[in-house]
Amino acid sequence: MIENSLIQRIEDELFALEKQGNKRKLPLITQQDNTGKEHVKERYNLSSNNYLGLATDQILRQEFLNSVTKDNAVFSASSSRLLTGNHARYTQLETKLCRMFGMESALVFNSGYHMNAGILPAVCDTKTLILADKGVHASLIDGIRLSNATCYRYRHSDYTHLTQLLTKYAHRFTCVIIVTESIFSMDGDCTDLNYLVSLKQRFPNTLLYVDEAHAVGVRGIQGLGCAEEQQCIADIDFLTGTFGKALASVGGYLLCKEPIRNYLINKARTLLFTTALPPINLLWTVFVLERLSDFTDRRQQLHKNSLLLKQQIIAKGFNCPSESHILPVIIGNNKETVLKAEELQRKGFYVLPIRPPTVPEGTSRIRISLTATMTSSMIEQLATSL
Repeated sequence: MIENSLIQRIEDELFALEKQGNKRKLPLITQQDNTGKEHVKERYNLSSNNYLGLATDQILRQEFLNSVTKDNAVFSASSSRLLTGNHARYTQLETKLCRMFGMESALVFNSGYHMNAGILPAVCDTKTLILADKGVHASLIDGIRLSNATCYRYRHSDYTHLTQLLTKYAHRFTCVIIVTESIFSMDGDCTDLNYLVSLKQRFPNTLLYVDEAHAVGVRGIQGLGCAEEQQCIADIDFLTGTFGKALASVGGYLLCKEPIRNYLINKARTLLFTTALPPINLLWTVFVLERLSDFTDRRQQLHKNSLLLKQQIIAKGFNCPSESHILPVIIGNNKETVLKAEELQRKGFYVLPIRPPTVPEGTSRIRISLTATMTSSMIEQLATSL
């Protein structure tokens, strides 16, 4: 009876999602260069996070494979890092990160989700206040919910509202953590990190947590992200990012002070209770990081592509708040957004509708993720199809 009740509730909710135009399914996609193939249909792939085109770069892949030997081709860590999984590749990668960013300590997690869902619950207690941007990723929201901290969300990129919350509540807590992303994944807009640094310096015991998931690799002279671009790396207390987007690998990283790293090794459940990453994956990550500063041309091309498409989107009458390579075409209505995505797919562009709860009600959109390998003619074809 209980089972039947559960199944009925699930089926009712699925029906409601379908009626609202919010029901999702998992597509089966084969990626190659700029295209994605679903079943037999091949389309320009505009939904990937492969911003620099590294994940589909056959020359880069072959160069790496040529460096792999029977001794370093280890495909499983077979244990958590606290048992036997903390192999030498972790030390190599974390040392590399410290040198690149000029930071004291680094800690690698299995994914960006593990990272964001694990750090805040570990470091926060009931005397901690979190002030998080309304636009932060679901992984950060889950981390906040799992923590014992009090949390208030400030309006997206509204620093006046953030200042008001700090003024009203900061003195009641022993620690305050401002949580934001540098490039927001749904609007493609950027955070003024220097302003947040100056703001945290005005309030005692305030720390800054910045997720660079969509910025690392594509922003900054060396590709280290918006914190490098805005010259404030050393002023950020929790500088996080992922290897799974522009860097074409897997995992998440934190750059911080050594006491924070040591504490997380003892307290972060998403680090302690999961099998470590395979050595072969970390070897590939180091391989990519060693070449990151060489990808300046790709970063510049990505920037040019972004400016070109944004001009075209605005010219078509759509709202596009983007300041980056992530460009939303905001339509509003769920069903209209789904229909527009299907129309663009028929015209050869693999784009997906983004709907609530991923974005607020009334702001459903087509989310376009550009890559450095896209040509201007491809972008013009897309603009015409809009």
